[in-house]
Parts: sequence; structure tokens; C-alpha cells
Amino acid sequence: MNYKELTDEELENVFLKAYTKVGKTKKKFPQDVLLHFYSYYKHATNDNNLQVIHQPENGEELVNAFKANALFQIKSISQREAKISYITLAKQQLNGEF
Repeated sequence: MNYKELTDEELENVFLKAYTKVGKTKKKFPQDVLLHFYSYYKHATNDNNLQVIHQPENGEELVNAFKANALFQIKSISQREAKISYITLAKQQLNGEF
């Protein structure tokens, strides 16, 4: 399926379906894949608000740094491209499960 040819509404529906499948799977993803899912989702939904914790516990500062870096790396792509990237990654990681 060529996602670039979908209407905005069609793409949104496929994106939400992918998001639901990723959220419900029992599969454990590697940390780098989780960061990609995180950054694509945040950018696709225009939710780029990363809260910085001043007194982090249990490595939260490091996690925030990785999240911030992941968001920074995709800031040049559009929200539409972020949705397509999320869907493509979900299909790869779930072996075409949806």
C-alpha cells in the first residue's frame, strides 16, 4: 500500500490502527525501536511537549535525554511523514500483523 496516496482521513485511520496494534501487542521491542515509535507518535500527533525533571530518579534524566534526542532527529519531517513512518515501522516490527 502506498501511504503517500491516501487522503488525510484514510492515513489517520491507518495510523490509529497501527498505534492500537503496537499498544496491544505482547511483543517486546528493543529500546531504539521504542524511541522511534515515541518520536514518530509525538510528532504525528503534534505532542512534542517533553517535560524535564529537575531532580530525576532512577535514570529519568537519561531517558529524557534520549527522548529529546529522538524528537530532535525527526523535527524536519512533516506530521504526515511521521504518521507514515510510524505505520511503516509498526508493519516491520509486527511482521505485517495489521
